[in-house]
Amino acid sequence: MSPRNKLYFGDNLRMMRLHIADESVDLVYLDPPFNSDRNYNVLFKEQSGESSPAQIEAFTDTWHWDASARQTYADLLADAPANVGSLISALREFVGTNDMMAYLVMMTARLIELHRVLKPTGSLYLHCDPTASHYLKIVLDTIFGPKRFLNEISWRRSSAHSDTAQGMKRCGRVRDVILLYTKTSSYTWNPVYTPYDESYLKGSYRHIAPDGRRYRESDLTAAKPGGDTEFDWWVKRPTGSDVRWVADLDDEHLTPKEGWEYLAARPYQGRYWAYKRSTLLEWARTGKLIHRSTGVPQFMRFADDMPGVILQDDWDDINPASGSESLGYPTQKPLALLERIIMTSSNPGDVMLDPFCGCGTAIVASQKLDRRWIGIDVTHLSIALMRNRLKGHFGDTVEYDVEGQPTDIGAAQALALQDRYDFQLWALGLADAKPADGKLKKGADRGIDGVIGFVDDPSEKLKRCTVQVKSGGVGAKDVRDLIGAIDGKAEMGLFISLEPTTKPMRDAAGEAGSYHSPYWGKSYPRKQLLTVAELLDGKKPDLPPTRRTFQQATKIKPTAGTLPMALDES
Repeated sequence: MSPRNKLYFGDNLRMMRLHIADESVDLVYLDPPFNSDRNYNVLFKEQSGESSPAQIEAFTDTWHWDASARQTYADLLADAPANVGSLISALREFVGTNDMMAYLVMMTARLIELHRVLKPTGSLYLHCDPTASHYLKIVLDTIFGPKRFLNEISWRRSSAHSDTAQGMKRCGRVRDVILLYTKTSSYTWNPVYTPYDESYLKGSYRHIAPDGRRYRESDLTAAKPGGDTEFDWWVKRPTGSDVRWVADLDDEHLTPKEGWEYLAARPYQGRYWAYKRSTLLEWARTGKLIHRSTGVPQFMRFADDMPGVILQDDWDDINPASGSESLGYPTQKPLALLERIIMTSSNPGDVMLDPFCGCGTAIVASQKLDRRWIGIDVTHLSIALMRNRLKGHFGDTVEYDVEGQPTDIGAAQALALQDRYDFQLWALGLADAKPADGKLKKGADRGIDGVIGFVDDPSEKLKRCTVQVKSGGVGAKDVRDLIGAIDGKAEMGLFISLEPTTKPMRDAAGEAGSYHSPYWGKSYPRKQLLTVAELLDGKKPDLPPTRRTFQQATKIKPTAGTLPMALDES
């Protein structure tokens, strides 16, 4: 067993094939990117011509029928099980060569791998929306088998809304679909109960106890005898009183006491007690019996002692991520949704895999619930967000490895040569910065690549430290250019360079002076220089301590301690 959880940067298809062993995962949750907000007809528009596969960036759902999709399609026909190859070929005839088909081809290849890594007791939850859920269900039926389909869960992702005034001519779209499949018929399942609604409680638990608890009365008789079920049940009350009878607990065999009248309450004609005498006496002692005017006892079944309603397939009780939970990630799912999935289909110590991590909600829920976890994402931004989120929720208690990203200066230099935009995203993550405008766009250098937000006064007004990343030759002029770029737009600036800084660069940074924090009563260098080597060594920019790169994550205490383990990759 590896001693740590895992975050993988890279294409999840490749990462799963290289690093995740057969039948090593207990639970898979995936919420693959898909641009369902695009015009439905555009998704099915035939495409021609050659184009480079687009990087699937955070906040952007893009799948295109290009050379990569065609190659994956050919690989499926050649290497996938025969029934899967036949299905994907038939889908191409029906769907055509378009973005929808590209999505189905890419998803089919990944679902084959996810089926491979699942344990026989494992389950898979695929989160999608009705735009493509019907196609995905056919693919899953083919890979897992139609008998392994358990549920099509409906999650209400938003409240009712209407765009009729803007010309909408359809029902409002408020739900997502979660398809649940299992590897075999012997799968992990922990029953989950939801609270009763108020109308049910008022109708079924209409009695109110003196302490305010709702209860209903349940019969204690049975139609057939069995064991100690034929006995008189003695009750008493003060002589001449009209209060309800109470069980005689002073003497099980009844010794009449002065000032009390007694009654032997018997079951209805032809019936017997459903419980033995000692059980009824214990319930009477603990306040769980109530007696009718005839003296016949009834069991007080309290609503708050009942588990609730067994989980159904319509989940309308979990709201979207909002308020302090929201991290500003457009496709973020609420923590409660992932907790329900994880508690239902896994046990503490089990391994959860999320191959499309996004902002890491499944990972946070797994850590909180003592599950081991593996996350994969293709963007450096998502990896940085997840690392910040784990630290925000759990501090430094979570042990995990990040693989696929540079860990030394040589690998950083290689990344910069391969793709300078990927290098910039990765370097911003090292500094706990996020890309300017939410994501890094290719194009002309605008001088500002990222931003670190911080709050340092009682008004909680957000202030900014802008960040620039350089992978090529740098000098004092570059430092002065950034100073000019932050004037009037930000309180501080950070310059990250791949190459070592020089004395003229440090002198230029010093010319910018200091930023004084009124809240902390401390001054900070207004323009700071850090190299990639320093960031790799753990050095961070010197900023006021209440930084907020992403929305602040709320501290979470694991349910039963941390299990910093990951799967066996041997």
